Amino acid sequence: MKLDPKSTRSLHFFTAQMVRISKPGMLGLAILLIIIFGGIYALAVQVIDGHIVTGMRDNVVWGIYIANFIFFIGISYAGALISGILHLLRVPWRAPIIRIAEMITVISTMIGPSYILLCMGRLDRLHHLALYGRIQSPILWDVLAISTYLTGSIIFLYLASIRDLAALRDYPFKSKWRTKLYKFMSVDFNGNHVQNQYLDRALNIMSAIIIPLAILVHSVLAWIFGMTLRPGWHSTIFAPYFVVAAVFSGTGVLIIAMWVFRKVYHLESYITKIHFNYLGIILMILGALYAYFTFSEYLTSWYGSETWEMEVLYKLFDYNEYWWWFFFAAILGVLLPIIVILFPRFRTINSITAVSVIAVMALWVKRYLIIIPTLETPLLPLQDMRPEYIHYTVTPVEWMLTFAGIAMFILLFFLFSKFLPIVNVVKVTEDKSYGSLREIVADRILKRQIKELKMKERQKFAH
Repeated sequence: MKLDPKSTRSLHFFTAQMVRISKPGMLGLAILLIIIFGGIYALAVQVIDGHIVTGMRDNVVWGIYIANFIFFIGISYAGALISGILHLLRVPWRAPIIRIAEMITVISTMIGPSYILLCMGRLDRLHHLALYGRIQSPILWDVLAISTYLTGSIIFLYLASIRDLAALRDYPFKSKWRTKLYKFMSVDFNGNHVQNQYLDRALNIMSAIIIPLAILVHSVLAWIFGMTLRPGWHSTIFAPYFVVAAVFSGTGVLIIAMWVFRKVYHLESYITKIHFNYLGIILMILGALYAYFTFSEYLTSWYGSETWEMEVLYKLFDYNEYWWWFFFAAILGVLLPIIVILFPRFRTINSITAVSVIAVMALWVKRYLIIIPTLETPLLPLQDMRPEYIHYTVTPVEWMLTFAGIAMFILLFFLFSKFLPIVNVVKVTEDKSYGSLREIVADRILKRQIKELKMKERQKFAH
């Protein structure tokens, strides 16, 4: 595959990072592996001793595992939405961040469902779900939707990577296994007009498919709660509420991933302030929409004043129970990103990333608050019960498996970046619209710097 000089230089830059690991990288890799092995140990303890080592009991049958499942599936949705919509709309600044968004989709969709398995007992009967599953059950819908979504996401990521795979196939690597693997995966792509035309058409089709598929996945997940007659769950707005929350948290994860790769791999010339500004504005708009849904959810519950619903609300607003969690998840974690991003003077790369971290943490806490307070509020009063059977407390085993999932998410990102450039090299260097956008931004920065110098000179002469 013939590349222009810019693409060749970019390929040299990324392949140099792909074939070596720095000392800090080795240290980070060792820490991740230690956390993952700790999770494997915790899993062995749970399998041998049973669910008694977790905080789940007959009353609170779901716990932190389900919160993790909803969280990971949620952030996967933003990757699919952003990469699919930006591709279909041909947004000029999309090229450097689309692969990161696609990777978030695939990796989080792989990790999220594993927490369902951790929450279940009798995994030896897992195949009964396929043999005896009832189509009337929303849980079976969820299995089918997530399986289809993961398959579509992998296909979309692969199609979007073929050009770079072909370029890497022709690169003189010292490792023969790399050359053989890239040759196999590039499927004889040589970049001619006909192949590019077919590839672009396939990407358009997959983008059009993946967007409604992502909406369907999180809607089905919301229906599992909405179709259950429990306070805080039985709501008609849960599907759009879950979708908005998913995109909100997923956009935050994308911004964090951009910041990390920009720092670690020195991608300042690829991932610029343009991307942080635009994604920050998207995060702000989604935050406002999410705040509206949150207000509507609690307003209608409070106004209805049903006894069972009010008991859950009392828990959320009780200083001794969940008030501080609720304040962080529903107020601070939503308003702070909106305020910081709304005003241009506060809108820097580091500030946008910082509020993204807060938003992501807040959305995880919100998933926890959706599940636990509701399950701790039974319809029939429980008397003479031990506190651990009424109130849920996360155990060390659950924390270890939670952190192991996060470590696996980061590790897969790291390994993927050693196999394929984190930025779509061929598309970035050959995309004329993105190149012209960078020239416009560079020109604006230069003009602003000249203006600031003139102001300083005027102030100097004035003194």
